[in-house]
Amino acid sequence: MSDAPDVFSGIAGQPHLVAQLRAATIQPVHAYLLVGPAGAGSAPAARAFAAALLCPRGGCGRCRDCRLVLAGEHPDVVIFVPEGAFLRVSDAEEITRVAMRSPVEGQRKVLVLAEFHRVQKVGPALLKTIEEPPPSTVFVVLADSVPPELVTIASRCVRIDVAPLTEATLVEALVDDGVDAPAAAAAAGAAGGSLDRARLLVSDAGLAARRAAWWRAPERLDGSGAAVAVVVAELVELVEAAAEPLHRAQAQALAELEAKVATSGGRGTGRAGLDATHKRALRRHRADELRFGLSTLGTRYRAAMETAAAEGTAVAPLMSALDAIVASALALSRNPNEALLLQALFLRLPALSAEQGTNLGRPSARVAQTAERRSRKA
Repeated sequence: MSDAPDVFSGIAGQPHLVAQLRAATIQPVHAYLLVGPAGAGSAPAARAFAAALLCPRGGCGRCRDCRLVLAGEHPDVVIFVPEGAFLRVSDAEEITRVAMRSPVEGQRKVLVLAEFHRVQKVGPALLKTIEEPPPSTVFVVLADSVPPELVTIASRCVRIDVAPLTEATLVEALVDDGVDAPAAAAAAGAAGGSLDRARLLVSDAGLAARRAAWWRAPERLDGSGAAVAVVVAELVELVEAAAEPLHRAQAQALAELEAKVATSGGRGTGRAGLDATHKRALRRHRADELRFGLSTLGTRYRAAMETAAAEGTAVAPLMSALDAIVASALALSRNPNEALLLQALFLRLPALSAEQGTNLGRPSARVAQTAERRSRKA
């Protein structure tokens, strides 16, 4: 096999995923389900897989088909992302219409269904289409997780699990981007395995303060609803403020689009599509921030539990706290009222003293060393 770069060459830190998709191009079936967190590589892998399915050489990366797919311009590759909080009936109808159409140019077309964990009530309407599409149609379904509403559709697909990227992989990518080693390690440690989020966090001056606020929140609890209300209000405000780097990036993207339109004088600027993309990104960013906060909170209670076990004191309340934190993180996929979710959680959490779990979560020594070595090489 040639070692020359192909469509899969740019997918970092996912050798298992790449190997499975390469093998699938030889004799593809009707539907694949890639399950894993956003930013871990599912989206670029799906695009690369689509290119490989259309390329006469299995994804060479150089032919017209590969170039058009990777640029998002091939007429036989359709990427569908739901605009609302959940898929609508009209979304299901549109997916079915597109699936039934013949390819425009070749013998095959690929439908990439992104964020399909948000399928909600329209799953049954899509089951038949995904289970038995026309022979020319291949579905690539992307989902962060498999909620109950997606189980039946998932059973009709070849499932490929996509693991979160390791902190070392994120550090390597960030240092290659020109980020200094300490900032790369800090962002990688808070990114939850997502390269997209890691790249956003490197320009986030408030990251350390937000981590500290979540870490110290249990010290402010006194068993009263009033204390919970104050803590939750401050944390929600921090979550909202955390979107500032994303707002800046989106403003730049919008300015670049408008400058391009002004230069070309074209119509149909794509402003509506960009606005929809930005809204989706903001929703995801908010959910990621809440998961980051809950993860920090969980680490604090886990450290407190280890201390309690070493001292021979009660660990049961701390174990219950961890269970409640995990349940709250899972509930985020149902698009809940965030303030109410956090209030209900904090009312169940025991207060901690400043001495319980004192090692504020920082990048591990191994990750920091990896960042430093990578930085020196760069």
